[in-house]
Amino acid sequence: MITLLMGLRGSGKSTLSRALGAALVRPVVDLDDRTAALLGTATPGEALRLHGLAAFRDAEVRALCDVMKDQPCILALGGGTPTAPGALSILTSLKRDNPARLLYLRASIETLRSRLAHDATERPSLTGLPMAEEIANLHATRDPLYTALADRIVAVDGRTEPDVLAELVQIATTR
Repeated sequence: MITLLMGLRGSGKSTLSRALGAALVRPVVDLDDRTAALLGTATPGEALRLHGLAAFRDAEVRALCDVMKDQPCILALGGGTPTAPGALSILTSLKRDNPARLLYLRASIETLRSRLAHDATERPSLTGLPMAEEIANLHATRDPLYTALADRIVAVDGRTEPDVLAELVQIATTR
């Protein structure tokens, strides 16, 4: 079975996917990393800067199709993956045709702002807005999409990584 984690940047997808993969002894794929590799760059931020958002989203969909062959695995989607042209239909058909769980790591705007303010990872602006405004705008547009697409919503606000991981393990191992 493939377990997919989605959420906004800063929600914990990459960190929790690695921890979940270790707990379940499953391979882990970070779609942002796979996408950057397809574009010949070391990081997703570099890929966005060099190739632009449209090329990044196109490569992201190609990477998503490639990963579907890697089952079973834990897959950390990029924050914008469900918005990439064609990705929504791929994710919907994956849920329909395969044993897959799509989990939304839901974080409040305040939690995301706090995490991203303390994050040393290079994360370029997607909208050209300051981080605080960008987070609010992305949350407003993507939260309904993530909510509709998710099999389960896992709230991360005010919780420790081990606590969220325990919930993810329980969800991923329950049929």
